[in-house]
Parts: sequence; C-alpha cells; structure tokens
Amino acid sequence: QVHLVESGGGLVQEGDSLRLSCEVSGRTSRKYGMGWFRQAPGKEREVVLIISWREGDIYVADSVKGRFTGDRDNAKNTVFLQMNSLKPEDTATYYCAYTSGLRLGEGPGGRPEFEYDYWGQGTQVTVSA
Repeated sequence: QVHLVESGGGLVQEGDSLRLSCEVSGRTSRKYGMGWFRQAPGKEREVVLIISWREGDIYVADSVKGRFTGDRDNAKNTVFLQMNSLKPEDTATYYCAYTSGLRLGEGPGGRPEFEYDYWGQGTQVTVSA
C-alpha cells in the first residue's frame, strides 16, 4: 500500500505563488513517477504535470507551461508542484497520483498516459482576481 499526503494549498491573489507538496510513504519499491492533476467544479479532471523520480518533469500542460514546474526530493519521497503567476483559472482541487510506470499510451499532444495506482486526498487552491 502507498499513501500520499498533499499539502500547500490555500487562498492567494492573482500573480502569487504556491508550492504544493506530496509526501509518499509505504511500499514504494516500484515507484516511477507522480502526476499532478487538478479538477475545478463542473470541469473534468486534467493532468497538469508529470514528473519522474529519476528524470524530473516529463510533461507539462500547455495551460501552465512557463508558470508551473515540478521538483522532487528522492531522499524524502516527496514531490512538489511550484506554481507561479497564478491565475483565477488555476482555481481547483489539486491531486497528486502515484504511478509505478505502467504506460498506457499517449494522449493528446504526445502526453504520456500512465496507470495511476494511488491518489492523494487533494488540496484546494483558490486564486482571487
């Protein structure tokens, strides 16, 4: 079993920054990477960024490219989502998800599609105009 605990969400103003954390614990012997997703009310969940424990960022959504970056601390089994220049449209619940690397194919624009085995509880990010 793998457990994910997210933190770092909050209420900020447009243009501010936030750094989300996702700590991974449990049986992580087959870890490959993590995905950061978000879901706004009434909208479908979307993948924001995918990060490999070994390589770093391997996918960044166009909607956040140039503003969001991923990072990881392998020693602490923690990944981060650094969000800069936040916009009201970034308001959503953000989730991290764990993948052992089982690749399912490619999504739009060549986005790598992985099977995600475990999910965090989500952390709310609200950006006011």
